[in-house]
Amino acid sequence: MIPVLILAAGASRRMRGADKLLEQVDGMPLLRRQVMMAQTSGQPVFAALPGPDHPRAAVISDLDVTLLTVPEAAEGLSATMRAAVAQLPACPAFMILLADLVAITGDDLGTMLQARDHAPDHLIWRGATEDGKPGHPIIFDASLRPGFADLTGDHGGAVIIRAHQAQTCLVPLPGQRARLDLDTPEDWENWRSTTP
Repeated sequence: MIPVLILAAGASRRMRGADKLLEQVDGMPLLRRQVMMAQTSGQPVFAALPGPDHPRAAVISDLDVTLLTVPEAAEGLSATMRAAVAQLPACPAFMILLADLVAITGDDLGTMLQARDHAPDHLIWRGATEDGKPGHPIIFDASLRPGFADLTGDHGGAVIIRAHQAQTCLVPLPGQRARLDLDTPEDWENWRSTTP
């Protein structure tokens, strides 16, 4: 069992009042699309949210996903990761998926899981662009889990990744989708104008 943890507790501050995780993608709110896509991996899916009454919870309440409440989400990405990883069940490894990666597919998650099987001597398996730029999602070996308890600020797991660069396996995914996130209304408008 490799839990897929979707980080969906951020404030979407750069959207100027809108919530990017509720933007429509493939005919549904992005967060719902991400949860359903993660379910195709065959692994249990968890979603970190600011709270159970947040509007995001309503769009996935009927899906087979465990909601993890992160009251301190306003502190930044590190606080979300710190609280959410602590709530995961015991497991040999876990995958962290940023909720706003609009182009990631179920096949990509499968590629990540296969990479862990094929390169078991690593501690981190990190999605990358097809030209090798590090991105997401990221699988962390369970031995790294204690380090998440010390995360602070808004840099996520960067300090853990830096400390284990020599034990990180980059996993190229098609195109640029390992790094494609949409943070502003302009980003969304541009993406929609160029996406079939």
